[in-house]
Amino acid sequence: MADTDSPTAEFDSHLEGWVFFLSLLGIVPLAERLGWATEQLAFFTGPTVGGLLNATFGNATEMIISMLALQNGMIRVVQQSLLGSILSNLLLVLGCALFGGGLALRREQVFNKPSAAMNSGLLLMAVMGLLFPAVLHYTRTELHFGKSELALSRFSSCIMLVAYIAYIFFQLTSQKNLYTPVNEEESPTGENSDDEEVPDMSKWESIMWLFILTCFISVLSQYLVNAIEGASVAMNIPVAFISVILLPIVGNAAEHAGAVMFAVKDKLDISLGVAIGSSTQIAMFVIPFTVVVGWIMGLPMDLNFKLFETATLIMTVLVVAFMLQEGTTNYFKGLMLLLCYLIVAASFFVHIDDESSQDKPDDHP
Repeated sequence: MADTDSPTAEFDSHLEGWVFFLSLLGIVPLAERLGWATEQLAFFTGPTVGGLLNATFGNATEMIISMLALQNGMIRVVQQSLLGSILSNLLLVLGCALFGGGLALRREQVFNKPSAAMNSGLLLMAVMGLLFPAVLHYTRTELHFGKSELALSRFSSCIMLVAYIAYIFFQLTSQKNLYTPVNEEESPTGENSDDEEVPDMSKWESIMWLFILTCFISVLSQYLVNAIEGASVAMNIPVAFISVILLPIVGNAAEHAGAVMFAVKDKLDISLGVAIGSSTQIAMFVIPFTVVVGWIMGLPMDLNFKLFETATLIMTVLVVAFMLQEGTTNYFKGLMLLLCYLIVAASFFVHIDDESSQDKPDDHP
């Protein structure tokens, strides 16, 4: 085994630390522009399809990073970065949107409760899918130890994918009126400020920019993934903290900017659609999809995100569901979500992941 304390190894770690940091900085504006290009395309698709496009391309960065990490066999990085993206969207992005909107308007904001309730229900279903493999593992009640949780994860992933496809079908067909923003329903003339907004580019220009930006993000993400472990050593930061906190903040740059902007404009339904809809897509589509891809590649990618991570997700989903149950929000609810995110970030900063070699305190003799 190579001596990690040698000058050469130390130089390589510092070099990877700089590669990681610069790649991280490079992805932020690209992710923001990707969100902007998606919004331009949404002008030509309508609000329902536009919302789905925003969530999908908003998660493109996380999806690319996850696929590259999975290809490199970094299963824990995949699990933790996707978990971190859910936590970031639900606590940081949504918290900033509610806090910013509440301060800007100096009053309570209302939103469409049925839409938020449906997303909360899907998130709770995702929690169920992630909880049972972890409980099965830690209670030692598997029929075949080491195999049953993987089989359960793959079965549950297929069920979750079916549920998400049914949810998309439900959105696009039978219940379009369910997702009409509250402010539009209350307008007696049917006119709103959106009528004055026009796209800055054509449909095909938007598609071209989406393709170009996605390619650039893919290239930088490759450097980012390859430099994660070296950056962990160079910065003396746990891999778990990098995966759960730093990577999602960068990946969610587009959602963050968009959600706050819409909340300040009193378009809270769109902000909730961006933040919670993005979390729902990751939980019900991206995570099960990575399990199925890992299955195809012969990798043991499963839904057992370990006890600490699963407990964090459960508490986050419950806190957000309780915050949104009344159908109104204010800046204080946003502040509570932001403070919860600080607690989560501090927890992962002191968390040791047994399966990450960089996080083991006794890794070096």
